[in-house]
Parts: sequence; structure tokens; C-alpha cells
Amino acid sequence: MIRLFSLLFLLQSSLFLGCSNTSEGEKKPPNILWITVEDISPNLGCYGDPLAHTPNLDALASKGFRYNNAIANAPVCAPARNAIITGMYPSSLGTLHMRSFSNDMKSSGRIPAEIKLYPEVLRSAGYYCTNNDKEDYNFNLKREIWDESSKTAHWKNRPNKSTPFFSIFNLTMTHESCINSKEKHERVTQDLPDHLRINPEKIVVPPYYPDTPEVRRLLTRHYDNIATMDAVVEKLLQELEEAGESKNTIVFFYSDHGTGLPRHKRWLFDTGVKVPFIVYIPEQYKELYPAEPGSILNELISFIDLAPTAIELAGAQIPKNMQGRAFLGKNLKPERDYVFLARGRMDERYDIQRGVRSKRFKYIRYYEPKKSFIQFMKTPEGGSLMTELRKAQKKGTLKPEGKKLVALTKPTESLFDLSKDPMEFNDLANDPSMKGELTRLRAVHDQWMREVMDVGLIPEAIMRNWEERNDQSIYKWVRTQEDFYDELLLISSTVDENILFKGLNHYNEAVRYWAGQGLYNLDKKIKKATIKLLNQKLNDSIINVGISAARALLKHDSYSKKLMKVLSSGLKAENEWTRLQTALVLDDFQYALKVLEKQSQNLIDSDTNKYVVRVLNHGLNELNGTSRKVR
Repeated sequence: MIRLFSLLFLLQSSLFLGCSNTSEGEKKPPNILWITVEDISPNLGCYGDPLAHTPNLDALASKGFRYNNAIANAPVCAPARNAIITGMYPSSLGTLHMRSFSNDMKSSGRIPAEIKLYPEVLRSAGYYCTNNDKEDYNFNLKREIWDESSKTAHWKNRPNKSTPFFSIFNLTMTHESCINSKEKHERVTQDLPDHLRINPEKIVVPPYYPDTPEVRRLLTRHYDNIATMDAVVEKLLQELEEAGESKNTIVFFYSDHGTGLPRHKRWLFDTGVKVPFIVYIPEQYKELYPAEPGSILNELISFIDLAPTAIELAGAQIPKNMQGRAFLGKNLKPERDYVFLARGRMDERYDIQRGVRSKRFKYIRYYEPKKSFIQFMKTPEGGSLMTELRKAQKKGTLKPEGKKLVALTKPTESLFDLSKDPMEFNDLANDPSMKGELTRLRAVHDQWMREVMDVGLIPEAIMRNWEERNDQSIYKWVRTQEDFYDELLLISSTVDENILFKGLNHYNEAVRYWAGQGLYNLDKKIKKATIKLLNQKLNDSIINVGISAARALLKHDSYSKKLMKVLSSGLKAENEWTRLQTALVLDDFQYALKVLEKQSQNLIDSDTNKYVVRVLNHGLNELNGTSRKVR
């Protein structure tokens, strides 16, 4: 018995000491360094781009592992970073919309306290964790998760040099703002030698852009920014070498989503979600090699996989709430067959989209097909490339690929064969020979939506009201209300007027809202009975349902004073997302905006939500032929 207790004591002691004090001859847990960059697609030399000057990243890939199918869960930074920090889908947590919290709703975008973020897990396992310095997790972070998160945060600052570290450096010189702003671009590339700068004549302009000198100039800026970034990567790797830590440190390099240009960032095409991804593992941890060093790996990986992978490499326990899978380490589950994509509100504009991607095919569901491919958004419209695109649109000189990009409506779903059509130009959704694949991926999409309880279909105003009213996160609360969810999935996708008619009387306000949206999406003339019921729904107890009904009525040329009263009340609503919903309706229908012009102008001058201001300002500029600018 004594001998048994002694063995148990020794076992417990070895487990306890695993991540801190290692005995002589025992392998130290690996350090982990993440180098993240913003807004680049796989435009690196090691990915076959002949214009990219990236010798340091190319060298890292040559002795490490280059992933060919690394896919961001969302095509914009905040929800992508939300997935990374949580290991969960933002559409499951209610954190998909870009900047899902704002001035008025201080508690919005919350996550349950029991959901552990990966730095918390790593710190509990004995790691010193630093972030330098961008967080941008798309929720209100009300707890300390890093040992240090600042512009000076560094693994060198750990008190005990034998402590394993996890450290992130976020490089921002490739952000879209460094393409659009000449001053910012010149500032970040001031040390780049002239012989490394790209000649605009060497640029191959994608067919969806007009081939103009300005477009070529902007694309050269992007390559020059990448070359500058590669030099910073060299310095970060040199720091490891000089400190004698390179042999102990696993290095990750990746981008947060695709290039910060139209049809890339903010879109679910691979140009928006496929990212460069390189991992280097030192020889002393060769038992973790996924293949021979220098290999190219085609395994599908998603951003929700990053947190569990870091935790697995550290030898810690992956929390059960994490929805991703570790793709490196000793205890791996089978490779995934699909990655899942989602787009919600991008700044001031909603465009609900979901995607399923296998290694060969991609399926995209457009929940709001009557919205144009490119809605007016202040940030991208302020860029020179969008200016060039709009000029060519007006002149009628865009190529077919460019015309698709500025189309006024979208299909309800798309299917692409990435092996034959990597740029996703040829939509196969209506190809009879692809019906089987379309049906299969449609079913995969529906199953995933149910599995993760995608709350992105719940209107943002209603979602936040539910959180406030029930004093808990939407993630937790919706799991006690699952009885309405299948009906929400049906109503949000159907084109059957009879089903939508019944949906208007559903007990759940999110379902009623989508019934109104669905009737707006119908091209055909709707029945008189449906018009009558929509008018009744203007008095719905939930104003967001009334606004949805108003939008459908305006689409089908049904106007009334009662309708305008609902929209006027929407502009006065305490909930900022209700005000945004109303502003978007007014922006679409100038008749209604003209009636409420004075109220809208007053809101432009006073609203605390900049997105409401932007939408109303755009509408009034279109209405009056003005060009007023706002924040």
C-alpha cells in the first residue's frame, strides 16, 4: 500500500511540474510565438506569387510547414479575432457583427464567464502570455486574460527566463488603410529600399478591377507593404535566435483574413477568407511534425482551430466549450471535411451570408439576396480603388467579372468548384449536373447552423434586447429556447408566401421579423391578404417586427401614415440597432426618407452610433444630390 501511494505521489508530482519546473533530462514545454498580420491573401513568394519579396517567410516555410487550406471563419478582423481567442464560432456566441458593441449597449457582445479564452488556459498551465498589442475581440473583455497586453508586451519581460511563453505580435502595416492612404503607406515603407519596390507595369490586375494607373499604383503599395512586413518578421525571428530561444519555440505566421480590397476583405470568396499560414517546429519537438519539414499541407484548418491547437501543443486541457479541433500535437481527432464561413453586419450594413467549404467545393447561402453585392459603406468607399471601380461602373467599362461585383442583387445560393475555378467566377448552383453536390452542401450548411445554434439570424436589436431582459448572454439564453430555432431556419430561407404568411403570426419575434424580410425578398406580387396582415404587423408589440413589415410594404408599393409612424418611432428608439434598422429602410426608399428628412437630419447631428449617422447621411446625400461627409 505504501509503495502504491509513493507511485501515485510521483505521478502527481510529474504532472504538476510539467509546465513549470522541468527536471534534468526532461523536455521543456515549447514556447509558442504567433506572428499575425492584417489583410493579406497568400501573396508570398512561397505561395508562388512572383511579385512578392518575402525571403524570410519563404525561408521559414522551407524548414517548416505551409498550409494551403487555412481559412478564416469571417472575412473581416473583429469576428475573425473573436473566433481565434475563443475557439468558437462568433455566430454561435452572438459576436459575428462587426463591432458588436457600441456606445449605448455597454453589456452587449458579452460571453459567459465559464467560457475560457485560450490565454487563460495557457496561463493556468504555467505559460507567460503576452499580446503586442491589438486585441479587437468584438466583445467587452471584462477580465484580465494576458500577463501583458500592450505596445511593449514581449516574451522577454517574463520574470523567470525558464518559464515557457506564449507571445503574439500583431503587424499592421499591411492593413487596407496602408493601401488607401498615401501618407500612411509612405510612413510604413519609408525604410524599404527602392530596388525592392514593385514596378506598377508588372502588376497583373484582376479582371474584376478596372485596369487604370491608379489601380496599379494601389496594388503596388500592397506588395511594398508586404515586403516591409517581411523585414519585421526577420527581426522577430532574430530576437529568438539571439536569446537562444529559437530551438525551443514553435512559430506560427498567418493573416487575419484576405487582402483589404473590394471582393477580398468582407467577402466569403477565397480572396476574402483564404490566408497564408506557416508553422515552424524546432527539431527537438519533431514528434509534433505533421510531415517532413518543408512540406506543403492541404489539410483544412479554420480559425476556431487555433486556440485548441495552442493548448494541445502546451500539453494543457482543451475546454469543452471550444468548437475547433487541434491540428498539431499528439492527441488529434480526424481531419475536418469542411470549414464554415459567416458574414454579418460589416460596419453600417447588414448582409447575412453563410458558407461551407471543402477542399474542392464552396457553397454560399445569401440570406438577403435583394441587397447589392457592394452596398455603400463609408470605409471601403473612401478608398481609391472603390472610387476607380465606381467610375468604371458609371462608364460601363467593367469586364464581366467586375459587373458581377457591382450587381444590384445576388442569388439565394452559389456553388463553386475550386479545383477548376479558384477565383469563383463560375457559379454552378443552376447547373443540373451539380444538383447532387448542391443538395449535399446545402444540407451540411443546415446541419451546422443547428449544431452551433447560429444566432446571427436573430436581428441584432432583438438579440441585444433578449440579453438585457434576461441578464445573460445570447449564447446561454438561446439554448433554453431551442423550440423556435428550426422554424427560424425555415422562415429565413423559404420563398413560399404561404409559409411566410404563417410566420408573421409566430409567437417568436425573430421568426416574425424574418417573415417580413422574406416577403420583402419576393419578386412576385403578393396576395391582398398578405398585404393586410403586414399592415396589422405594423402594430406588433416588438417594433423591429413592425419595421420589417414596413420594409416589405414599401417594396410592394403599399404606403400609409401608420407605416411612416412606425419608422419615425424606429428613429427615436433607445436601442441603437433598432435605429440602424430603421435608417437602412429609409436609405432604400427615398419616398419614406423624404417624409422623415428633418428627423433624419437631426439624428445625423446627434446620434451616438456612427453607423446610424453614416446610413442616414448617405440616404440624404442621394436624396438631395449633396456630398456631406460624416464621421
